[in-house]
Amino acid sequence: MSQPDWSQIQSFAAVAEHGSLSAAARAQNSSQPTLSRHIAQLEATLGTRLFDRSRGGMVLTDDGADLLVHATAMADAAARFDTTRDARGSDIAGTVRLTASHVVANFILPPILRDLHRAYPGIEIELIASDTTENLLRREADIALRMYRPTQPDVITRHITDLPLGAYAAPSYIARHGAPETLHDLQHHTIIGYDRSTLIIDGFAARGLDVGRDFFAFRSDDQVLCWHMVIAGYGIGFTQQRVGDADKRVVRVSRDEDAGSMPLWLTAHPDLRRIPRVRRVFDWLARALSA
Repeated sequence: MSQPDWSQIQSFAAVAEHGSLSAAARAQNSSQPTLSRHIAQLEATLGTRLFDRSRGGMVLTDDGADLLVHATAMADAAARFDTTRDARGSDIAGTVRLTASHVVANFILPPILRDLHRAYPGIEIELIASDTTENLLRREADIALRMYRPTQPDVITRHITDLPLGAYAAPSYIARHGAPETLHDLQHHTIIGYDRSTLIIDGFAARGLDVGRDFFAFRSDDQVLCWHMVIAGYGIGFTQQRVGDADKRVVRVSRDEDAGSMPLWLTAHPDLRRIPRVRRVFDWLARALSA
């Protein structure tokens, strides 16, 4: 009996994780025909059906669920081997893969990573702008910057700082509607907020304002898009003061009001901290972001 190919196992695990060929192809930077071929070859090799195909996507069969347990263990073992091998080296060179929220990646990290590159030109940075939780163990990312404390076990997590928030509007909006003096005045203005995320709603509730999703005249969970809507003069929106105060296209409103803050956590797998280039980037980010 022939043995499954590792690439087939990887494709199987990706489809199982993402639930469809199209989603797995995007995540793996592959193609649907390639993944479909790998699944068919793996099923032929093992002599069993691993997925039930439906309109809702790819659903694991019982045999598929059993295989996924072993495939996950294989992926974790391979990742640990890569980490151990990298840790033996001492060169401050090579690739470090970061993941950060869209706002942090677009507005905060660029000058920090520029200075890092000038200091360590041998380090290459891959940056994933994402609000999802990447798996540090499997090297989907070496370092994660998150606005919440990661719950993934066996990782090093450091609370870097708390980033104060503010309410902002374009001068064109203020010229038409005036500027609110307090956060309660926002109830009489056009507000830009999130769609599924309750982050802003929870912030209002903590300050005695009971609002719902329909409070927002524009809704999107893409925080960068929301910021561009603020710049365009659509309404008033929220972002980190570090971002908003640096943007000359907007002004902070209700400046004397506490709009809350967001924690910033820096996370890496313990083994990755022992790799010189990853440790150097981790420490660089910690210093720059807490300044």
